[in-house]
Amino acid sequence: MRLSPSHRLMALALLLSLGIGALFARAILTIRDDEWNYARTNNTNLVQSIEQSLARTLDGFDRSLLGLAQALGQPEVMALPPGLRSQVLFDYSLRVPAVAAVSVSDVHGNIVLQGTGALPVAVNIAAQDYFSVHRSGAQRGLYIGKPQNAQNPQNPQNPQNAQNAQNAQNAQNGDARVLPFSRAYLDDNGKFAGVVVLEIRLHSFNEQLQALNLGPMSGANLFRTEGTIVARFPYQGADVGRTLAGTPNMLSMQSSNQGVFMGRATLDGVERLYAFHHVGTYPLIVNIAQSTQTILAHWKRNAWLLGGFALVLMVACVGLAGLFARELRRRQQISAQLQQAEHDLRTILDNLPSMVAYWDHQWRNRFANQAYQDLFGVTPQVLHHTTLLELLGEAVYAQTIPYFEQALQGHRQLFERNMPNAQGMERFTVVSYVPDIDAGVVRGVFVQVTDITERKHMENALFEEKERMRLTLQSIGDAVLCTDAQARVTYLNPVAERMTGWQAFAAAGRHIDEVVPLQVAGNLPGAASPLCQALAHGSRVGPTRGVVLQRGDGVRFDVEESASPIADRHGHVTGAVMVLHDVTERAAMAERMARLAQYDALTDLPNRVLLQDRGRQALAHAQRDGKNLAVLYLDLDGFKQVNDTLGHDVGDALLVQFARRLQSAMRASDTVSRQGGDEFVVLLPGIEDAAQACTVARKILALCEAPFDLQGQPALMGVSGGIALFAQHGETFEALVRSADGAMYEAKRQGRGQFQLCGPQGTYTRVA
Repeated sequence: MRLSPSHRLMALALLLSLGIGALFARAILTIRDDEWNYARTNNTNLVQSIEQSLARTLDGFDRSLLGLAQALGQPEVMALPPGLRSQVLFDYSLRVPAVAAVSVSDVHGNIVLQGTGALPVAVNIAAQDYFSVHRSGAQRGLYIGKPQNAQNPQNPQNPQNAQNAQNAQNAQNGDARVLPFSRAYLDDNGKFAGVVVLEIRLHSFNEQLQALNLGPMSGANLFRTEGTIVARFPYQGADVGRTLAGTPNMLSMQSSNQGVFMGRATLDGVERLYAFHHVGTYPLIVNIAQSTQTILAHWKRNAWLLGGFALVLMVACVGLAGLFARELRRRQQISAQLQQAEHDLRTILDNLPSMVAYWDHQWRNRFANQAYQDLFGVTPQVLHHTTLLELLGEAVYAQTIPYFEQALQGHRQLFERNMPNAQGMERFTVVSYVPDIDAGVVRGVFVQVTDITERKHMENALFEEKERMRLTLQSIGDAVLCTDAQARVTYLNPVAERMTGWQAFAAAGRHIDEVVPLQVAGNLPGAASPLCQALAHGSRVGPTRGVVLQRGDGVRFDVEESASPIADRHGHVTGAVMVLHDVTERAAMAERMARLAQYDALTDLPNRVLLQDRGRQALAHAQRDGKNLAVLYLDLDGFKQVNDTLGHDVGDALLVQFARRLQSAMRASDTVSRQGGDEFVVLLPGIEDAAQACTVARKILALCEAPFDLQGQPALMGVSGGIALFAQHGETFEALVRSADGAMYEAKRQGRGQFQLCGPQGTYTRVA
């Protein structure tokens, strides 16, 4: 029995509805697989990121711990005064909030040094696993012990510093668990001398894990490779120290360096997706455990939504088929009117520059103007009644279906689409779909296509240029700021945000001097900034050195600054670009090197180089002004005996005390210099006669009448010295120093504890 067209259309709609249902069912299953794959990939990336962060942190602690162990074996470091030795051994990398304590034990396990610089408390770690491992020689490198309570907690009632206060607060909060990192250090004979221990708060690991938001019944864990729990988040710390060795999940994580697997937790029985990674070369494993319910929760919601939407589409498809069947029955009645309307419409639309067409609800062409026909290279006879699929081809048709379906449902559509023309050249177009609604029924779609190929090429070229500029500015190491013609900020790259302390969105529209308060050497306060000068004169300014940028929080940067104006194609200045190159570290290094080159490291007095420079300047002033100057050469009596009996560290402390006394007794214009050992030189410029130099010598002798502190014991020390005057005893500074040195040795021969003044023809006079 032959079916009527309406019946065939309904049958086709039913088949299409079933096809839609099958497609949506397949889509729902595919989305489920995608959720699993996304969870695997995302958790793998997360655990790798956490592993890399932990590895970098532990590498830093390991290097600091290794440096501490090596420094303990250097006699010159251990000979330093306690305060200076503490600063050398325990650098700032060991004084971060994550570190609970740093301590050094002797060969018996007694704590002998602490990172806080305070006197060690009576703590013995000989019973700890890491001490036993190092003492037995089973572990030569870094060893990570089991979680434990801190070995040396600070007194929360009397914190010595901000770090101790933090330790006390953590102890009150119950967060006193630490993970010990240890290394052995050796004595001069290469034998085991003790252990250096770095205790890292387990809370610091939780801080690195707490940023994760994996959903309910999900979290992250840190284990030792043998199965001991080190840190868990967001769970409570009651399980820290518990071992999961031998469990199926732990065996899976121990079997390879990294991976992903499904398992059921031993502690709470929840099924989770585990992604794990071993932390660098350390005996630690980090994992992310996401509940399968959390992973599939979003999919379940989408499955219900897509299922309902599929049902709506199926019903809509059958409903539309009914509408189409009704339209078919009415087609013969309105055919004549449509032909006349088509003739009138073509006459008008053939003269439009845009491409205009009309597609009925069956997606067949009913009308197309001349421009439309030229685009596709078809005749009106061929185009008429051609379906959208036949005209566009499968690729373009697949892109068009969603918009056309929405238009057939009565929604206007406006979108861009690229497609080839009849000559095979790709054209960019703006397409407008306007539903043809009659009495609430969509009869078809009016299509207007505007060719925007030339405009699109220009937009793409402009975007690519802007993208290249953006990536270039973000990747360079200098700060780059852009302003408009009124010096208002329009752009900051990431380096500029860091140096100025301003975010780009907050700085936008503010004056450049507010965002970048520069201090240029030689400029008066209120002077125009280099960028404002570049805007005013229309020329490049800089590069300028000696520029200081002070951030809002007080941080200062030494920078090299340059500014250039931006002009449009007509030569009008529309803005400017400022580039700041950070030279803070270079300037600080130059200043440190300059000071080390001119000052003694122990006493902080001028060294030989600076003394000679000041001496030559003093001689030049003395010759010009006709005044005298004197050079005193002196050393401590019995200093060698102090070094030999009490040690070099006590000798160094004695030299520092004597240098301070000597410097306090001199004028601001005088120079006190240490030549080496216990020898000092005093330069007295602008004196009137020898009597004034002798007065200074007597003051120096009086400085030694008070006892010096040698390891808590008072001790009297004498001083012997010689005096030489310009120009009686030498016309150069080197000759004066030699003459004063000879006079000092004469004072030694005459019984020490005195000063000798150079006389004529190699004679000397004792300073009474």
